Amino acid sequence: MRNFLIPTSSVEYLAKSILRKTEAFEIVFLDLNRDRKRYFPNGEIYIRILKANKLRGKRVIVLHSGAPRPNEGLVELELILQILKNYKVKPEVFFTYFPYGMQDKIFGGGEINVAENLVEKLVNYYKVRKIYVIDPHFGGRKWVKKYPIVSISAVPLLIKKVKDDFAGNILFLSPDKGGQRRTKISGFKKERRNSFSVKIFSPKINLKGKIVAVIDDMVKTGGTLLKFYEVAKKEGAKKIIALVTHGVIPSGVSKIKKKYSKLYLTNTISQKEADIDITNLIFKTTSKI
Repeated sequence: MRNFLIPTSSVEYLAKSILRKTEAFEIVFLDLNRDRKRYFPNGEIYIRILKANKLRGKRVIVLHSGAPRPNEGLVELELILQILKNYKVKPEVFFTYFPYGMQDKIFGGGEINVAENLVEKLVNYYKVRKIYVIDPHFGGRKWVKKYPIVSISAVPLLIKKVKDDFAGNILFLSPDKGGQRRTKISGFKKERRNSFSVKIFSPKINLKGKIVAVIDDMVKTGGTLLKFYEVAKKEGAKKIIALVTHGVIPSGVSKIKKKYSKLYLTNTISQKEADIDITNLIFKTTSKI
């Protein structure tokens, strides 16, 4: 059966790459309005899928990244899913980057688990059959097991590239407890004071003279990885490398690239610094299902 892939505007660059590499997917790009545009004059987004009726009974995967426009992107995604629902299509959704993933539990009174709320809505209202997520921040949370979520890791791709580029013994570490939960790789401890300030505590590991590679799921402001660098450098690391799946905020990515000996970054989000392609990961994962 032919697979249909509908990319949102945030990942059209990935869909075009997939189109060049394989014929396993028929790419259904979103159609434009009467003015041949994606937006109305007041800034509201326009969504139309002229081939929607042809998707009945077919396997349809909606490809989406929750950055660089998380709020607008969710509106776009929901409009696509509503169109598919109207045509009795039960799609799958592939998030290269899951928006609001850091709000993955209730941290204080008056809050909600935003990540689970979004997943629950996709599954129960829009009838999404399966949700794929590359290195979700909520990886390892107990609530994830309640939903048809397939967590995919880009970490092996990053590690392989580092090992190909650097000879010798490389010490791979997580920057905090969350990273250890997601990757099962030991490392530093972190105390977050607010959205911009963190304190890093070094583990009892000898870093002197070693190549240290820190693995993190995302870079936003860059605060965590900048603090990690300071501690690792102080403890005598010979070279410090960053392996990151999601480059969320360009200014944060730029800071890390300037500070570290080398930054390895995937293109789950369109950033100029991205040098690790995940299109084969998308293709291989969805082909196995």
